[in-house]
Amino acid sequence: MDNENGVMESRLIPIMREGIEVIKMIFFKQLKEYLLVNRPERDSAYCRRLAGCIINTLFGTENPAEPFASFAAANAEHIACEMRNIPWAFAKMRIPLSDALRVQFLCDSIEGIDSATILIQADELGILLHDRPVPLPKHFLDLVRRLGRGFNLLAENRMPPGNA
Repeated sequence: MDNENGVMESRLIPIMREGIEVIKMIFFKQLKEYLLVNRPERDSAYCRRLAGCIINTLFGTENPAEPFASFAAANAEHIACEMRNIPWAFAKMRIPLSDALRVQFLCDSIEGIDSATILIQADELGILLHDRPVPLPKHFLDLVRRLGRGFNLLAENRMPPGNA
């Protein structure tokens, strides 16, 4: 990319994707704890895998490698059930999840990837907040930094400044 916009996009997209990963890590921590409490018959390893599958399904990033693919297939009903619980069980995560999903869609679009299905799925599940505007990069990165520090996932200077 040889124009100024292309250079900006080439720098911004990896930063935004890193922010999406931080939101996913925060959600993974919360989801794993929720599953441990609500599925006491299951061990920690099962809850970790289930949480990972739920996040992968939500963000459209299923893992085709074994044993993950077999686990996801064998637990498809549990994954679907828990995904339907997200809006009420994780009401405080709806803003960061909505923003992360929208930012992922925008990054994908810039890179020529059609990921509209993740937004449709999130909307159908009641996760996506309609009255929330698509976040500007600075606002999204500010949210990521604030949450990342709050969940002890980011050091003070871990992510680049939010004036992107």
